[in-house]
Amino acid sequence: MRMPMGGGTPSMRQVQELQNQLVAAQQALEQETVTATVGGGAVSVTMTGHQEVKAVKIDPSVLDPDDVEMLQDLLVAAFNQASEMARKLAEQRMAPLTGGLNIPGLF
Repeated sequence: MRMPMGGGTPSMRQVQELQNQLVAAQQALEQETVTATVGGGAVSVTMTGHQEVKAVKIDPSVLDPDDVEMLQDLLVAAFNQASEMARKLAEQRMAPLTGGLNIPGLF
């Protein structure tokens, strides 16, 4: 939402319109997903734009009872990468509405 030349205070209609756009963007982020794959495809984690985990896939070849630490490391890396991807997706979707401002708690 752009302000008229010279600034000014947004009207109630403009504020309501922005609020509706923010709600729509938030709802869209619930449906959009990102997937992080690590270890050459051994582990993948899929999250929504709200960082809700939707799926975790593990290649059976990495299920080695003698090397549990490797699987743990792959899971941590995949979750961290997916979380960062989801955060960036949310920033990308919200930036046009917030003018690039980082508003705490918005996403």
